[in-house]
Amino acid sequence: MHPTSVQWLLVSTMLAALAATAAHAQESNPTGATTLGPIVVTPSRAPLERSKVGSSVEIIEEEEIEQAARPVIVDYLDRIPGLHVSSSGGIGQETSLIMRGADKKYIKTLFNGIDIADPTAPQVQTSFEHLLADGVDRIEVLKGSQGTLYGADAVAGVISISTLANAPEGLHGRVRAEGGSFGTARGSVGVTNVFDGTRFAANFGGVRSDGISAADRDNGNRERDGWRNVSANFALEQQVTDVFSVFAYGLYWDAETEFDDSGNPPRDNPDNVGTNRTIAGRAGFNLDLLDGRFRNTFSVQAYKVNRSLYTTTFGPFEIDYAGRRLKAEYQGSFEVNDRFTIMAGADYETRDLLIENIFSTTEAADSIAGVWTQALLEPIDNLALSAGVRHDEHDRFGGYTTWRGTAAYTLPAWGTTLRSSVGTGFRAPSPYENNYVSFLFPVVPVPDLQPEESFSFDVGIDQSLFDDRLTLSATYFILDTDNLIDYDFANDTYIQVPGTTKRSGVELSAAWEANNWLTLAAAYTYTTSVEEDGDRRPRVPRHVVGLAATAKPWEKWTFSADAKIAMDAVDLVSTGLVPLDDYVLVGGKIAYNPTEDTELYLRAENLFNDNYQVVKGYGAPGFAVYGGFSARF
Repeated sequence: MHPTSVQWLLVSTMLAALAATAAHAQESNPTGATTLGPIVVTPSRAPLERSKVGSSVEIIEEEEIEQAARPVIVDYLDRIPGLHVSSSGGIGQETSLIMRGADKKYIKTLFNGIDIADPTAPQVQTSFEHLLADGVDRIEVLKGSQGTLYGADAVAGVISISTLANAPEGLHGRVRAEGGSFGTARGSVGVTNVFDGTRFAANFGGVRSDGISAADRDNGNRERDGWRNVSANFALEQQVTDVFSVFAYGLYWDAETEFDDSGNPPRDNPDNVGTNRTIAGRAGFNLDLLDGRFRNTFSVQAYKVNRSLYTTTFGPFEIDYAGRRLKAEYQGSFEVNDRFTIMAGADYETRDLLIENIFSTTEAADSIAGVWTQALLEPIDNLALSAGVRHDEHDRFGGYTTWRGTAAYTLPAWGTTLRSSVGTGFRAPSPYENNYVSFLFPVVPVPDLQPEESFSFDVGIDQSLFDDRLTLSATYFILDTDNLIDYDFANDTYIQVPGTTKRSGVELSAAWEANNWLTLAAAYTYTTSVEEDGDRRPRVPRHVVGLAATAKPWEKWTFSADAKIAMDAVDLVSTGLVPLDDYVLVGGKIAYNPTEDTELYLRAENLFNDNYQVVKGYGAPGFAVYGGFSARF
């Protein structure tokens, strides 16, 4: 469905309001004074002021998560310039996350430092559809190839999710309950306790929804496909002595999703169901020596998933998947002086999977070991540089060396930061890809695939004006991949795409604190993603616009609205590339605070009931409204 005149009127009004920032703004800070900016950890694996980071990094804080009150983490990632989310039929269905034109198998995702990519998936990648947002207090999104610090698969970037980054002193709790459209119910409870060197957080939550028909309703599909999810996580950090501390983190979810038959087009099937039970943990210790100048972290982590798919498409048929990851890591950091720090690390990881069905049993495993080093340098005031190199040894494919360099230069008197990063990465074929046996045509041979190799570069500028009330950002990026691995519909197998797949684009954003009760924001991303032969990569919109506004005109009331416009995307089906409709999604929330620590709210999504598809043949939710309550104590 194309945008209506009413939709474009709303969008134009919001854009005009944002543009008014320049017309009504006052002179920039004439003194050139600067304040300490936000601290980020992901770009350098160590706390660093954001203005000293050459890579493009975005931060989603707890305040934004609480304000939006949306249930899953991808709801917030979808707001970030350069990121785009598509789901095969609504909440809980298979969800794809694209960063700078590269899909989620190129994105390393960490939950309290735990790698949560599923080794049983066709590509080792995160099940974003099952990540609930309640209890999450900070998300850092690092864009560009990060193989040097994070190893294989961190080709497009890294997403780091934390539940203990912003915990306040003392014992605190929170509860949330929500219900609304599509038979949806949601609840969560969490607690944090910070005292005398102890930091602790625990969260428990769940969502159930009758859902919509995963197969698009325009083809006569009406049977709803529901989702339920029960999740829990904890984080514990304990300072034992002045130089020694320990930590432990855990994550669990148990989800069940109803889904429809795939095809061209997909169709209803009331019997299809998939389950996913995941448990993961990480533990270790920190040891600081030489008056804190020499910092060491040792950790181990484990990830286990059991999932199944049951379908009656061709008669009763069930596939069971079991996967595991074990990983050990060391990271060291030596502060030579105030301007020069040397870091180094090593890690070893094993992955295995077991796939069973009535036709066959497939077992596969791989392992990879890596060592890396990085230097952080400030040769002159306001100039921050980093350079690093990594070598990985894969048990099947041998050695691969990647590197990365960044630069950031700040002009305090102007409120300007210039930044750039360049790096390389690689992705080895997943255990599934390298051992793929068609369930429909068992005679298809196992693919003989080689690792993908990539190169990325970005350059950008961040500008603060009017005492930091107006912030502007612009970034140009490229990401090239050689020997891309993709699925071949015609032969039901995985192949190596010839030549270089090229992705490039521009990310623009602006945020304005108009006064003490009104803030406005806007973002635009242009992305092109094409293979050597000129064919476009699927589900990558060329143009994405994001708009947001928050107003608090009275002490107890908050009004917020947001819009997303996606244009010019294609998808890949068995017959080839097909266009996807442009769409405009508008949402909003009205919140009332009876007390400082309680909130009653009404949240709406897809206000104009736009009928659209982000995956060809699969539906997307129409107009929806939810009412909820949250409290802190």
